Amino acid sequence: MKLSEREIIGQGFRYPIELHEDFQGLAEKLNALPKVSKVYVLTSREIAGIYEKYITKELKTLKVPFSFIYLKPGEKNKHIDRVKKVYNQLIETDADRKAVVIAFGGGVVGDFAGFIAATYQRGIRFVQVPTTLLACVDSSVGGKVAVNVDSGKNMVGAFYQPEFVFAPLFTLSTLPEKEWSCGLAEITKHAFLDGGSFLDKISKSKRSDFYADSPTLRYAIEESVRVKSGIVSQDEKESGLRAVLNLGHTTGHAIESLTQYKKYSHGEAVAVGLVTALMLSRELAGFSDSNFQKAITLMKQLELPTVLEEKPDLVLGHMEHDKKKEGSSLKFVLLEDFGKPKFGVSIERKTILEILKRQRGKF
Repeated sequence: MKLSEREIIGQGFRYPIELHEDFQGLAEKLNALPKVSKVYVLTSREIAGIYEKYITKELKTLKVPFSFIYLKPGEKNKHIDRVKKVYNQLIETDADRKAVVIAFGGGVVGDFAGFIAATYQRGIRFVQVPTTLLACVDSSVGGKVAVNVDSGKNMVGAFYQPEFVFAPLFTLSTLPEKEWSCGLAEITKHAFLDGGSFLDKISKSKRSDFYADSPTLRYAIEESVRVKSGIVSQDEKESGLRAVLNLGHTTGHAIESLTQYKKYSHGEAVAVGLVTALMLSRELAGFSDSNFQKAITLMKQLELPTVLEEKPDLVLGHMEHDKKKEGSSLKFVLLEDFGKPKFGVSIERKTILEILKRQRGKF
């Protein structure tokens, strides 16, 4: 059953983002796409082991053949070295330009499968079927697709919009705690960017209020999608406003890279990065002490990490590889107030290092 729908409309693209209880209705939406030759479900064996029988039951009503391509799980496998094997599988099964890819999984699968779709035969259609909270509120929305290279995360990619996003919320019932933290960190980021009633309501919540069929969770997902889709619709390719969605990510990506994507989930690293951004915002952008304490209190209520555990100079070193760097400057997103972000703020390395030192072992 469909729970809600929001349409994202931008310059040259328009598609629905739908929340559903389960997979019912997915085949109907795929059948409505014009001139589809075959459907390929790109997913990890981990996800397939839990949900393949359910999505297969739904896809059996497709008017065209479908098959699965299995990917290795984890951020380390969202690597450009893995791309060739999938291209060859598509070629060997005669995938043409009318084929459709389903990105079935979390953010790693969505990014990787989307990149395959964007580049195979110069672009074939794809849809997002997110199975994690992070993917529901963030990576499935907005058309960013990418793979990693040895020197950095998401350094090779494209802006490539899906035909639609179909989120079956019952898949969230099997998420481990680390994945809940991952999604809750991005929800928190969106609440900080938006301010207003969204932030006020989330600030009254605690982690135990978020579970697979809770009204608090559904509200948070719907509001996060509203915030992100509103920004993306104005700036698809991050030429300006969309950069605010990188709040917390400069430090977050550096921590992920430094720890080789093994210690933290993406959202956990972003949560630590949010605190860095909040400290810099208080120092440089007039963000108030009361707002800072409100933000830290919320993050603790949601049981998100706030302390920097890695050596500050090593974190700073990994920031040098961030794709948001321009020339010799390190760019940050800061907050003047909740709902008032500033993007592209150049900050000197010595200032960043001092903040990272103050964040280490605190909060």
